[in-house]
Amino acid sequence: MTLSRSNFYHRPKDRSQGEIQQEVDLRGKIEAICLEYPRYGYRRVSEQLKREGLQVNHKKVLRLMRKSYLLCRIRHRWVKTTDSKHHFPRYPNLIKGIVTTCLNQVWLSDITYIRIRTGFVYLTAILDAYSRKVIGYAVSTSLDTALTLEVLKMAIAKRQPDPGVIHHSDQGVQYASGEYVDELKRQGFLISMARTGNPYDNAIMESFFKTLKHEEVNICEYETYQDVINRLPYFLGEVYNHKRLHSALGYRPPDESEEVLLSQENNEIPRQTLLTLSVQS
Repeated sequence: MTLSRSNFYHRPKDRSQGEIQQEVDLRGKIEAICLEYPRYGYRRVSEQLKREGLQVNHKKVLRLMRKSYLLCRIRHRWVKTTDSKHHFPRYPNLIKGIVTTCLNQVWLSDITYIRIRTGFVYLTAILDAYSRKVIGYAVSTSLDTALTLEVLKMAIAKRQPDPGVIHHSDQGVQYASGEYVDELKRQGFLISMARTGNPYDNAIMESFFKTLKHEEVNICEYETYQDVINRLPYFLGEVYNHKRLHSALGYRPPDESEEVLLSQENNEIPRQTLLTLSVQS
């Protein structure tokens, strides 16, 4: 085997005990983050470290995570859960090309399944398109309009939006039914629907469900309906909304993203900014 001149003369760089200890400490922090968020990739781990006051190159984080076998493989799977064969009216896609600029401008809703030992349960959720925050959700063993209607009323009670919010969903019977559409019109929503069989028309919801499956459902392996009821509120409320960093939000959690927006409107300093400054000082 022929060695290049640079490799022939290369001598390993001696590292001080302090440098070795710093790397050990950094690896410990990375492992702690990966333990709390098992599906975080190296980019989100890097951003979380920054939020904790550590300025570290993402390439170094990648190297340490690879060395410690902390990198996870992403599994891609999409299952159709929409029944669009019905006689109810359909509505055009109002959010195509739209850029959200404020809260309660666009609400997104969809349904997904969660596998349990005896079959499936169904989750319906509504997200604010601007902050990606889950503002309403419900779980049921049946896939009907009552499930989606419950979530809609929950979101309305929580946010109390002004008329004119765009409600975007697929063309499934649960969203197109007379009962659901009547409630939307009664509350002053503008109705928007994705094209049949095209998940990319509601890409944010698809991304949310992928995160939910990848970072919670596939890890916890729910066995019963009660398991779902007991665990899911914690993940959605405490992890996804309050802690999980979103690349689309500048690596902020949805709760913080909304706080930043409201603080800017009131000319205040967000709480997380104050915490970060106190850590770095």
